[in-house]
Amino acid sequence: MANTQGPQGNHDPAGSTQMFRAFVDEAPQSRQTASTGGGPRVGLIIGIVVAVAVVAAVAWLALK
Repeated sequence: MANTQGPQGNHDPAGSTQMFRAFVDEAPQSRQTASTGGGPRVGLIIGIVVAVAVVAAVAWLALK
């Protein structure tokens, strides 16, 4: 990790090139798992919709 050099051999003190390469190498795997395992995302969306409906119902009853 101490040797962070770019493709031309320039020293990269922040290590951003190495971090970018790790991100690029990891991105297809995260996209694949997100598209195949959409369970948590669907649950989150349903939870938000239910919460908005409850808040709307409470507001409607309070203003009635």
